[in-house]
Amino acid sequence: MKSHQQFPPPLRKCPQTVRLWSSVLMTRVFVYGTLKKGQPNNYRMFDSNNGKAEYLGSAFTIQKYPLMITTEYNIPFLLNIPGQGHRVHGEIYKVDDQMLKFLDTFKSVPTIYQRTVVQLEVKEWVGRMEGEEKLSPGRITEMFVYTTTTYKPDWPLLPCYESYDSEGDHGLKYSYEESL
Repeated sequence: MKSHQQFPPPLRKCPQTVRLWSSVLMTRVFVYGTLKKGQPNNYRMFDSNNGKAEYLGSAFTIQKYPLMITTEYNIPFLLNIPGQGHRVHGEIYKVDDQMLKFLDTFKSVPTIYQRTVVQLEVKEWVGRMEGEEKLSPGRITEMFVYTTTTYKPDWPLLPCYESYDSEGDHGLKYSYEESL
């Protein structure tokens, strides 16, 4: 016997949830580290086993945040300390629920990272969102980002960056391979 499901399914009422409608329920995520284009983990965004993701554009945070590279693996972390550091540059993706769950697991939410909402200023928009307005450069928007409040006491004293590149002048090449 078939169950009767409402389509599209109703939105869940959760504080800090940013959801977008298309043919599937999609969520916007801001990435600033190894998941960006040209970085060591970007391929994970397009592995269909992880879910669906589409690059929408680039942006930077409205508030300053400390983006640092630390641990023996040279992992980029965005500390949830608004007002310190730099306005951080990154990329906007829309992801389905399967990819969002994968990203939560990949980012070890809530142990290491926490998925929070951040305000961004759009720098470039290439996404085509059916039934939604295009976000033009300069537009302010909100979406999820992976930040951390679980860091070592000396991390806020480390050098901060505006933008992450594993091959950057900092000489701190990402070296962590994970088997998910």
